[in-house]
Amino acid sequence: MSMNHSVSLINHPCAVCFMSTSMWCSRCQNVWYCSPEHLQSDWPRHRLECVPIASARSHVLPTPPPVQPQLITVSAILFAPQEDRPRVITVTCTPPSTPAQGTCPAPFIQEYFPREQPNNIVLTQGLNGEPLRFPLQLWYSPGALAVNAPINQAIIRITSGSASKPWCGPVIVLKYNGSRRQGYADAGSNDLPALSAYFLAYK
Repeated sequence: MSMNHSVSLINHPCAVCFMSTSMWCSRCQNVWYCSPEHLQSDWPRHRLECVPIASARSHVLPTPPPVQPQLITVSAILFAPQEDRPRVITVTCTPPSTPAQGTCPAPFIQEYFPREQPNNIVLTQGLNGEPLRFPLQLWYSPGALAVNAPINQAIIRITSGSASKPWCGPVIVLKYNGSRRQGYADAGSNDLPALSAYFLAYK
């Protein structure tokens, strides 16, 4: 932090300690701080009112970078067409940029669907129609289903080949952390019976 003492400036009270200062937030230039530390400590409050201006002026304090959404990782189940059994993978998710009621983190799964945007369905019932406490979200390739791509061997395995219609293309299964579907929990082998029941009933 540097100051040009040859320039006469009007001092203002620091927003944190009220000490007289001639330095302000560089982003909005409306709030004054005596030190970078006080700007940093006040940033969680000030960021809600900090509106950037186009012009730049001297004697400014660098504004902290915007808070980035916290990435989370969860376990998911991958049914790869060429593999003979499902396996657990790690999926990274990012929360919505503007959290709202009913929204859920967005999973990064495009690498498993390189040719198209995957669709998803939500299973709310398991074996014998029992409601699932933690609904399952199945991401799949609509194009693979439409053109009868290679049959998914991992799904054949968990259904013992008894499904009335074969499933084509990859499937990734994420597990919601509750019926409100606002986040994910780790999926695992305990979820396979409900998935097997679904694939057996798929037509």
